[in-house]
Amino acid sequence: MAANAADTFLSRKAVVLGPMAGITEAPFRGICKRMGASLTFTEMISAKGLHYNPDSRAASALLTLDPAEVPCAVQLFGGDPALMAEQAARLAEKLGDAVCLLDINMGCPVPKVVGKGEGCALMLEPEQAARITSAVAQASSLPVSVKFRAGWDSESISAVDFALEMQAAGASMVTVHGRTRQQHYRGKADWRVIAAVKAAVNIPVVGSGDVFSADDAAAMFEQTGVDGVMIARGALGNPWIFREARGLIDRGERFEPPTGTQRIEVARAHARALVEFGGARAVARMRKHVAWYIQGLPEARRIRGLVNGMADHASLDALLAEYQEFLLSSSAC
Repeated sequence: MAANAADTFLSRKAVVLGPMAGITEAPFRGICKRMGASLTFTEMISAKGLHYNPDSRAASALLTLDPAEVPCAVQLFGGDPALMAEQAARLAEKLGDAVCLLDINMGCPVPKVVGKGEGCALMLEPEQAARITSAVAQASSLPVSVKFRAGWDSESISAVDFALEMQAAGASMVTVHGRTRQQHYRGKADWRVIAAVKAAVNIPVVGSGDVFSADDAAAMFEQTGVDGVMIARGALGNPWIFREARGLIDRGERFEPPTGTQRIEVARAHARALVEFGGARAVARMRKHVAWYIQGLPEARRIRGLVNGMADHASLDALLAEYQEFLLSSSAC
């Protein structure tokens, strides 16, 4: 991996925010980076979409970065080596020093992606996957990583062989999610597969799957020997997980979990940033985030019901401010 990228986030055990489509928009990534995430990844971006609609509103939103997260990683997906190479080169030129890594998604399990021979479908076509990785690595001035899964199903756990092929094709780093495509996000992630990949390759490895706390992050480092741990669903409503993980891993320090009022304060800041970033439908997209922020708090079900009926930011913020006062005055949190 190029020295600048390694220095950015692998100089110590990295704890990175994983990409989640429709969730990890720039405002949320910025919050996580300020909370201590070593690196953030954009939501996955279609190379085909960029080729045919490079100036679309959707493309612009996906490639908008929060100043706090720079430099970050950009995640591309696609099944055509030439298109992937073309867009990798353009992104490297367009974004410059704002990006330190190009990541290729070969792990997405959703049918609409897999059905086009993209995402995790490429684990069934390792030669094509290698051609894509090689093309991107040769076209881009940035280091290239590949994210994939343990295998297609329980009968085809192929992560080690796949990682070796991606390394040979020019990948500077791999990220391994310990579930198969068949599992989607059900069941448990098999960290033994991640450890086996780490033992097999000589490039950095990031492990992913079932990291929901600082203790989980520390345990993954201990059990697998990885260079980095990726947190995705564990950060939903809980960006503090990065601060907590860094404290525990770096210094053996434990933080008190955020209070309810602190959670609402960050939720309000998140909503403001998302509205500024995303306009009219931002409040609708924020509803799920509010549900995650308030999970387990008093009156959460009632507040969630009210939030789901709101369409404007002023009403949402007024409700959250009122709820914050309730939590403060009741000493509930």
